Amino acid sequence: MKTTIKSLGAVILGGGLFISGCAKKQSATWDSFKNPETVTQLKSFVAEKEAQANAATNQMPSEFKSFFDAAEKGDWLAVSNAFVEFRKHAGQYEHSDKTKIDERLRGTAWQAVLEIWGAFDAFGEGDEKYSTMFGNDIIQSIPPGSIYFGGTDPGRFLVTAMCKSQVNADPFFVLTQNALADATYLEYLRGMYGAKIYTPTDEDSKKCFQDYMADAQERVQKHQLKPGENVAVGADGKIQVSGQVAVMEINGLLVKTIFDRNTNHEFYIEESFPFDWMYPYLEPHGLIMKINRQPLSELSDEIVKQDHDYWVKYVQPMIGDWLNDDTSVEKVAAFAKKTFGKQDFTGFTGDPRFIQNAYSHKIFSKLRSSIAGLYMWRLDQAAGEEEKDRMARAADFAFRQAWALCPYSPEAVFRYVNFLLKQERFSDALVVAETAAQMPSMQGQDGEQIRALVEQLKKLQKAKQPSSDGK
Repeated sequence: MKTTIKSLGAVILGGGLFISGCAKKQSATWDSFKNPETVTQLKSFVAEKEAQANAATNQMPSEFKSFFDAAEKGDWLAVSNAFVEFRKHAGQYEHSDKTKIDERLRGTAWQAVLEIWGAFDAFGEGDEKYSTMFGNDIIQSIPPGSIYFGGTDPGRFLVTAMCKSQVNADPFFVLTQNALADATYLEYLRGMYGAKIYTPTDEDSKKCFQDYMADAQERVQKHQLKPGENVAVGADGKIQVSGQVAVMEINGLLVKTIFDRNTNHEFYIEESFPFDWMYPYLEPHGLIMKINRQPLSELSDEIVKQDHDYWVKYVQPMIGDWLNDDTSVEKVAAFAKKTFGKQDFTGFTGDPRFIQNAYSHKIFSKLRSSIAGLYMWRLDQAAGEEEKDRMARAADFAFRQAWALCPYSPEAVFRYVNFLLKQERFSDALVVAETAAQMPSMQGQDGEQIRALVEQLKKLQKAKQPSSDGK
């Protein structure tokens, strides 16, 4: 019987929805940038978003005007501080007092504000070099005219900001799967892209919600709910749903609607939360994944090799050239403790700038973890032992890279641990969890889930050990 960890980190797979936060920023302006091309692109992006917001409303809130003024100057601190205040009253965030929600923080103008903040945050929290790489390398990999779904904050906002013109879909259409269940976001999409591609209607949204409710009701009866999926039967016998997992399931159905109705476009996705229906259609595509028009019977040797070689070359400048197919979990753990833990760069052939910027760790680890998850799904579906072994090797290598890129990433850790447990590699699973728990950023409240995982794995390992009498 295969063992997995389900009781902890129930919504870890959605952890990439908002990778960063509204942490305190250092004051900076355009002058702080090293690359003038990045500055030129960001200035153009800010101007386009402000024009889009102005065209969408006859009465721009004064707070928005101040926000756009700060963005034009490249004033990271003012943009961040303004957004901290905005989100206290924005409807898509959780609020204990619903009366404080500001209805002006919806629609096209608000989406423009949100996208500017997201781009600024990616450069304010992240390293300019790696945030620029992230956006540009994804953009360059996608054919013109395609439809792209950006799931995480950087997956949406950096690509939006670094495109020649997101508003004009140049070079491709940029959407986020995470907001599709929000009627005001769908309205924003229809206003921007509705004349060029099919975007879901209100009726589509209602149908997806009804389809999810019917499916959830059936799975409640069969005890087949997913971890973190909050579905209950009310006193009136009706199904009640709440929480991130349920919302993302509805988002997944809306993605399917867009995919089914736009048959003349290629599709690409930067994953935030995995969608079950999508796995058979996916293949690795550089940093992200391609959604093929027809399901793939398997991931060919050529696809797997291209992905392997791409990522080996890609991560070497970041973490060095030591990680290969034969690198043990213990060696990855030793690297993590030395470089990420102790900041000891003796003999290190990677880039200390990468190691010293948490935002950069997280965004690239998330990308690799998503592809590893695809291999893990393929492993679970494989019928023959040869195919199982091929997918297991691909998943293991991708997970080791994701973990090496960010040894304390809850998603990389939980996903890799579950993979290792299915492979009955209990000692390796414990090494991964214990190493993550030792990372400096995991010593406070942020490390509670990881520490709980360590204790659960210790109990599991003890239960697996034979007793002294051999029973």
